[in-house]
Amino acid sequence: MCIVFDLDDTLYLERDYVWSGFRALEPWAKINLGVEEFCVRAWKLFRRGERGHIFDSILESAGIQQDRNTIQAMVNLYRGHTPDIQLTADAADCLQDLRGQVHLALVSDGPEQSQRNKIKALGLEGSFEAVVLTSALGSEYAKPHLKGFLEVQKYFGPAVQEYTYVADNPTKDFIGPRSLGWKTIRVRRDEGLYSHLEADKSATADLEILDLSPLMKTIVRGG
Repeated sequence: MCIVFDLDDTLYLERDYVWSGFRALEPWAKINLGVEEFCVRAWKLFRRGERGHIFDSILESAGIQQDRNTIQAMVNLYRGHTPDIQLTADAADCLQDLRGQVHLALVSDGPEQSQRNKIKALGLEGSFEAVVLTSALGSEYAKPHLKGFLEVQKYFGPAVQEYTYVADNPTKDFIGPRSLGWKTIRVRRDEGLYSHLEADKSATADLEILDLSPLMKTIVRGG
């Protein structure tokens, strides 16, 4: 058996990474752009549900002319920063319980540098036999594409006959593995960015849990 995990909002809270990135940008924004309280401003926009244009909105509200180079510099700093994040307690316990009992792998979307920085910050280097970052394969292979999951199957070959994918986003995470006959489990954390989302039957997971505490019993012990 192989249990394959997603990363963001499955093993840690993605909002913590966002906050960490905003904090990392604050001194740069003050020195280079003269923007005060960048982190507070950005966090307020994020909490309101804005995605993808937060940096543009802050520059506009500060009366700063937007240009591609400035925005790109901010994006690079955000993605390249060393994040201040931690595994949730249930995730840490779950991984410890599963280690040595089943095969473990990771399949995650997101910019490669950011994801590798997260893995290092979370102390997960060496925790998985196979790590597949879809951005390293090519942007066209992001979930729900099958490529990442097929790479896991290719890695383990005939040694593993049963796979389970544990993730959080019902709009993209479960379509691929379900089509391959994998079991799927949604972790619906209260503070997860996608906890409010619903999906139609073709995309939803086989099972939904609130955190990873029951995973060992549910999957490994047949509870």
